[in-house]
Amino acid sequence: MIDVLYFAWVRERIGIPRETVTSEAATVMDLVDELRAREERYALAFADLSSLRVALDQELTEFDTPLEGVREVAFFPPMTGG
Repeated sequence: MIDVLYFAWVRERIGIPRETVTSEAATVMDLVDELRAREERYALAFADLSSLRVALDQELTEFDTPLEGVREVAFFPPMTGG
């Protein structure tokens, strides 16, 4: 089981800030594909991955990163400076 966290507009589109999912996903991209297949709100949130960042156990990473041993996945838009 993996805790999945959603931030900013990702949370707004999906409608919840976090959930625990049971997944057979080997990589972050596999998890995204599983989530997209759930409901349209997930498909919309993950429609453009170039506008998303992902962190595994609070470490910024890429979508092709393996999920083995990961407890938490967080999705969020790129951070902007100012």
